[in-house]
Amino acid sequence: MTMTRTPPARPARKRNQRSRLASTALHAGLAVAAVLAVFPPLWLLVTSFKPKNDAFSTSLVTHFTFANYTHVLADTEFLTWFKNSVIIVGLTTVLGVFLAATTGYAVSRFRFPGMRPLMWLLLITQMFPVAVLIVPLYNLLASLGLLNQPAGLVITYLTIAVPFCAWMMKGFFDTIPVEIDEAGRVDGLNPFGTFWRLVLPLARPGLAVTGFYTFVTAWAEVAYASAFMTGEENLTLAGGLQTFVNQYTNDWGSMTAAAVIIAVPAALVFAFAQRHLVAGLTAGTTKG
Repeated sequence: MTMTRTPPARPARKRNQRSRLASTALHAGLAVAAVLAVFPPLWLLVTSFKPKNDAFSTSLVTHFTFANYTHVLADTEFLTWFKNSVIIVGLTTVLGVFLAATTGYAVSRFRFPGMRPLMWLLLITQMFPVAVLIVPLYNLLASLGLLNQPAGLVITYLTIAVPFCAWMMKGFFDTIPVEIDEAGRVDGLNPFGTFWRLVLPLARPGLAVTGFYTFVTAWAEVAYASAFMTGEENLTLAGGLQTFVNQYTNDWGSMTAAAVIIAVPAALVFAFAQRHLVAGLTAGTTKG
């Protein structure tokens, strides 16, 4: 009969030391990540209140001024750019949410020929970089007379947002019981009525994520807005920012002030939708 020796237990002191070291390293890493994330927007905000001559100084605000904001709002076409962006982003968000929701619901609930190729096609469209698509999209919009038109930019943004959001909404609708649809049909509702009156109200978290993603896609996009819209009266905010700093001008004070103003609507939309974002993203990834 052989006897096995159990290894001696590690001292509790060493385990506590390791746990404290791991906790310290984790908190230190989170602190560094937080500083790296907060520093750029914070420095942007600080620079916007500096005089133009102090834009590149490393000191904090020594001569506090609103001159940059006054110049942007009163002496430039910023309000026109803002109006153009609100119109384009509003249309893109409303149409994008509707198309993504209806597409996701159809693929989640119905089986039809070509369904799987359709879903793969939606996924493949996300793999093309923006730089590759600018020239063919420019030629297509030119042939349709949609250059320098809000409708052309809305259609372009929908091609970016809808495929991804349709995939996400499909995953969310998969988590809603099919019995709800059956109850709607028993009550005499057609498929669209069931979707609109019964299923869609339960999909609010997913709709919030879809709306936020579509909004950010259109609000922060630069490449298409710069290529397809010309003339200061047609520019969006993304294109207008480039007029402050380019090969001819170097007005960093105005650019930082404009960037801060542009960030405010995005922050408000995020604050409105954030309570639904986690639930929507989690639900949208539970089933494929």
